[in-house]
Amino acid sequence: MGTAVGTQWVYDFAEGSREMRDLLGGKGANVAEMTRILGADKVPAGFTITTEACVAYMKGDGFPDGLDEQVADALKRLEEHAGKKLGDPEDPLLVSVRSGARESMPGMLDTVLNLGLNDRSVEGLARKTENERFAWDSYRRFVQMYGNVVAGVEGEKFEDAIKAAKKERSVKDDTELDAGALRELTATFKGFYDFPQDPQDQLRGAIEAVFDSWTGRRAVEYRRINRIPDEWGTAVNVQQMVFGNKGDTSGSGVAFSRDEVTGEPEPSGDFLPNAQGEDVVSGVRTPRDIRELKDWQPEVHQQLMDILRTLEQHYGDMQDTEFTVEEGRLYMLQTRNAKRPAQAAVRFAVDAVEEGLLDKAAALATIDAEKLDALLHPTFDPDAGYEVLAKGVAASPGAGKGEVVFFAEDAVQAAADGRDVILVRPFTEADDVAGFHAAKGVLTSEGGKASHAALVARGMGVPAVTGAGDLEIDVRACEVRKGGEVVLRGGDLVAIDGTTGCITTDDVPLVDPEVGDQFRTVLAWADELRTLKIRTNADTPEDAAKAREFGAEGIGLCRTEHMFFGEDRHDKMVQVILAEDDDERRRCLDALLPLQQEDFEGLFSAMDGLPVTIRLLDPPLHEFLPKAHDVEQEVERARIERSDDLDELEHTFDRVRALQEVNPMLGTRGVRLGILYPAIYEMQLRAIFAAVRAARERDVDVHVEVMIPLVDYRRELELLRELTERVASEHHLTRGEDYSIGTMIELPRACLRADEIAHEADFFSFGTNDLTQTALGFSRDDIEGRILARYIEMKVFDRSPFETLDGPGVGQLVRMGAWLGRKTKNELKLGVCGEHGGDPDSIDFFHHSGIDYVSCSPFRVPVARVAAAQAAIRDRDPDLEHR
Repeated sequence: MGTAVGTQWVYDFAEGSREMRDLLGGKGANVAEMTRILGADKVPAGFTITTEACVAYMKGDGFPDGLDEQVADALKRLEEHAGKKLGDPEDPLLVSVRSGARESMPGMLDTVLNLGLNDRSVEGLARKTENERFAWDSYRRFVQMYGNVVAGVEGEKFEDAIKAAKKERSVKDDTELDAGALRELTATFKGFYDFPQDPQDQLRGAIEAVFDSWTGRRAVEYRRINRIPDEWGTAVNVQQMVFGNKGDTSGSGVAFSRDEVTGEPEPSGDFLPNAQGEDVVSGVRTPRDIRELKDWQPEVHQQLMDILRTLEQHYGDMQDTEFTVEEGRLYMLQTRNAKRPAQAAVRFAVDAVEEGLLDKAAALATIDAEKLDALLHPTFDPDAGYEVLAKGVAASPGAGKGEVVFFAEDAVQAAADGRDVILVRPFTEADDVAGFHAAKGVLTSEGGKASHAALVARGMGVPAVTGAGDLEIDVRACEVRKGGEVVLRGGDLVAIDGTTGCITTDDVPLVDPEVGDQFRTVLAWADELRTLKIRTNADTPEDAAKAREFGAEGIGLCRTEHMFFGEDRHDKMVQVILAEDDDERRRCLDALLPLQQEDFEGLFSAMDGLPVTIRLLDPPLHEFLPKAHDVEQEVERARIERSDDLDELEHTFDRVRALQEVNPMLGTRGVRLGILYPAIYEMQLRAIFAAVRAARERDVDVHVEVMIPLVDYRRELELLRELTERVASEHHLTRGEDYSIGTMIELPRACLRADEIAHEADFFSFGTNDLTQTALGFSRDDIEGRILARYIEMKVFDRSPFETLDGPGVGQLVRMGAWLGRKTKNELKLGVCGEHGGDPDSIDFFHHSGIDYVSCSPFRVPVARVAAAQAAIRDRDPDLEHR
């Protein structure tokens, strides 16, 4: 394909730096930076093929012009540096080919190790190293990995062959297979596909496979979940191999500069002697704790500890590294900012400030605000007694329980059906990522804290227990056995605690956690730095109290319709709707008024001293009535039985039909309801203002804001303002001093005519849920069930506009409404009360749009506080990007 003349597609490690992350990918940029920090003797040499080359490859019919030549030149320089040639039959250079996206995507993209071996060079490697078993083990691994990654052969096919070889020779571990067995296995593997003997063909095939893995199903699914743009592409890193499988003084491992689960300032990780890196992270073999490295090779352990400290200080963040020990010599293969669960992120941030490593702003920037939600998720009730079935590695904190499922697709289906499940596997693979997202937890019998299951679970904030070696998980039989006895089958209940590693079949109660001192410290920093206020959406005193505990600065949305659905209220509301005239309707409303007043008094008490925004009734009246079809069937029954309730049922049926609308979403709701049935709004206003007087008599400091929903025209709001002021004056309350009046801006016309509407309002609150529906013409329920997945797949948009605000469309309406409203009334208060108020990316948009506060569900309040601070931090220092 044609490309720009002179485009540099390939960079040697010595040419790169961490500032080139977008071009070289995270791994390439960090390996280049690590080479500069630690020296070339600690980092194997190599080169990076840029993300731009991947993007060009995806757009065209193959490698972009000039890439083949630049790869050949870079390989020649690497061969000169190493003093070896790729595929040389006497002393071959071997390389790894690894992916490296801009943002870390652990396990989602492909890797090939030991590339350059063939039937001739394996013999040369055996002679050169005087280690026949090592040579054939390396070749076996390469043929296996190339077959899986490049040729698409199922991984289980290779594993089954290995199990058969071990069984035939009566050995337990791979390391017990001798050179002859490995030679036979390699021949068996080559029979599974057409293995290329030419190293140049091997290299091209591996590069293409890494490029292609960017568009693979698992990678696409991971990007969707983690909001990584499809158009970024991945870099490819070609690096000289060093070997952890050369014998008892060699090994490979993963090391974190701090505990990756808790954040404690002690390095952690896993390693395996006489193994390559894939053995550690695949989960197929259970590794050893990094602390045991000191007993195995003390000098290597000390060097590694020193390097971890150096890297952390340089990057100003917790580091996740991969290393290999080749015959007693330590090599660092990569480093990256460690993905970690919320509790580790908070612990690191606080410790980093106390140690002087970072200031408060930089420490806050290391936290993924979205993941803080996990700190507010359930744990096992500490007072509950339960029988421990087994224990494994505490790989990702939090507790979960649900039905056992053995396959990712079953977890996805169960979530769609509304069932809680735990994904149970011997070990997980990248293709299971959708199951992680859907499950309440993950349980594996193999692997450690650095296994695929552990990394992905921590990254998603999903509880996980790995390496439960006492359990035999048989996915073919859909059974879990312990000591040969079946203890779990598909559909059975299992509960896991990812903080302690406990597994039980008891239905353990889960409890909500309390906010710890370190989390409170982080939230206090956030409050110092943010400019956006954070309120909550709450309809009950219990929700309001919980939100206040989490730091909410008021209620931004109280949905009064939720107060009518209780058993003692619903029947009364039905009577209101079925009333024949206004007098009868008012009598029915009089029965509801004291109940509403009690509701509001409870909210005012919970929010003593803070503002409370109460939205008057919004949904159409038919939502309180039974469905027409059901009533019609009851009428038919009553007619047949000639029952006494026939007249009442017929009256109900007539009212239900009269209230039916073709499109209730755009029908008689919100302000229209208040204009057509003013008695309903009048009752709510009387309840609000009576509650204000009653609360003040109890010395509760009340700041109430009356919000009129779904306003399109200034005159609509004017009519309801007049009603509100009249009722308030009857309670001797004055607008401005005792209450304020505003509207929910949730229709495009309201945004366009906000300057007119502002004349009648003290505040605007943008209802971005309905504004998104009306601006985009999407019904939320319908699009999420039928359209959303296809639109994301076809790249119409990259995430749901109901999760993250559609900035270019809906966002511009918000900004226009804010600007026009303030143009009329400079002191106009502006808020957001849709679900977007708890989404970090949307909060960043609102921060830059003149909004005074966002309102979100109680459990999202801490997330919003940190996200608002990060938005302010990026304003002051754009280099401090949140991860």
